[in-house]
This record gives sequence, structure tokens and C-alpha cells, in this order.
Amino acid sequence: MSRIAKKPVVVPAGVQVAIDSGRLRVKGPKGELEQAIFPQVQMTQEGNVVQVTPLVDAVDRHAGTTRALLANMIKGVTVGFQRKLDLVGVGYRAQAQGRKLNLTLGFSHPLVFDVPEGVVIETPSATEILIKGLDRQLVGQVAANIRAYRSPEPYKGKGVKYSDEVIVRKEAKKK
Repeated sequence: MSRIAKKPVVVPAGVQVAIDSGRLRVKGPKGELEQAIFPQVQMTQEGNVVQVTPLVDAVDRHAGTTRALLANMIKGVTVGFQRKLDLVGVGYRAQAQGRKLNLTLGFSHPLVFDVPEGVVIETPSATEILIKGLDRQLVGQVAANIRAYRSPEPYKGKGVKYSDEVIVRKEAKKK
């Protein structure tokens, strides 16, 4: 059995976990999340502790994933998740306007990114983008979609990068 799945998930005060008919619902102070449960996994709740166990020992690869999803859902409804992107390059700018993010990334035209439901995008400065939300998967996917417009290049480091990302720089061609 997965070592991650053996570790129980402690549900903090103010968070409700409901397990019924193949669905997992987590409700907390910041909102509510819902996720489908793998049919090969059984979840039992005793007080404020949820234990994830596989139904068949031979096929236990989903137990660790389910436990990690549950832990991320609990963290999302209590604290939330955020990802920070930095724009590196002359004239690279971002501006959040309602449910749209306007990006100027060196193309001949400005880019408009539609922000999906469940995610809030802020621009503290013209070169910083802050993506916040309850769902870790959605926050990461939105950050990856924005980064894909202009990923950092290795010579000057220009592009959209994660704030904690280190760009390995290459040396320019010598004459």
C-alpha cells in the first residue's frame, strides 16, 4: 500500500467533509470544493480524521492520489492556493480588468486571457501576476496557460516565469 495513503488526513475545525455516492465534498470558511472518488478506494471518517484505504491490495495506486487530493481540498478551503508570475522583458506588462487579464508580451497585438470561474487574478505591479483560488489544480493550470504565451528563453531570460523559477542561462555564440 502507498505510504502516503497510510497517513490519515486530519480535518481542522470549521471544515466539513462529506463522502457519499462516489463524490467527496469539502466545505470550509473560504468556500466549497467537490471531487469524484476513484471506485477502487474506500474512505472512512471517524471524528475529525479521514482514512483512505484501497479496496483491493493488488491495485492500490489510487489511494495515495485520493489522499493527496483530499489534503489539497482541505488546505484550499481553509488557506487557499496562490501562484505568482513575473514578466521579464522590455515592455512586457499585465493588467487585470474584471474577469480578463490584458497581456502585452512583445507580440504585434495585445493578448486577452479570460479568467475562469474559481480563480482571482491580481496585478500588484505591471510586471507581476498573482493567481489565487481554492482549487490547487485550477490555479496551477491557469498559471501554466499564462506562462505558455511566452515561456522564458535561455539567453536573456525574457518571458513569463514563475517567481520561484530559476532560468538556466546559456552563453551567447562566440565569434
